[in-house]
Amino acid sequence: MDAEPLLAEVARQLHAVRLDAVLIGNAAAALQGAPVTTVDFDFLFRKTPRNMEKMKVVAKALGATIHGVRSFAGLRDRATTIDIGGVPVLVASLDDVIKSKRAAKRPRDLAVLDILEAARGAKEAKPKGQAGRTRPRS
Repeated sequence: MDAEPLLAEVARQLHAVRLDAVLIGNAAAALQGAPVTTVDFDFLFRKTPRNMEKMKVVAKALGATIHGVRSFAGLRDRATTIDIGGVPVLVASLDDVIKSKRAAKRPRDLAVLDILEAARGAKEAKPKGQAGRTRPRS
């Protein structure tokens, strides 16, 4: 797969709103000649009110918005820490994932709602202490 057309479109959108952003992560390393691969692009930019407005314009143009989550702090507070290979990873609650997908209203998001809601119901039905590998944030 050639990621150049997608990266070019992202760059065009950033340029259109005059958002000064730096490509970071594996994509940047690959462009500098490192033998790495990635399936996403990460950008770093100054978090100012104006830049956040610009980023929302870019995200909307690219179809990359996140819906239904009002604040990072709230999302983080509701997240669960899951051990992945000996490393704690904060994972959004099923409620937040469901809210986000319902708010997005994209066919691919709506298609999985029944599955997510069933998983939430099964998780809620489990007696305390049998939640598998998850544990509340501490």
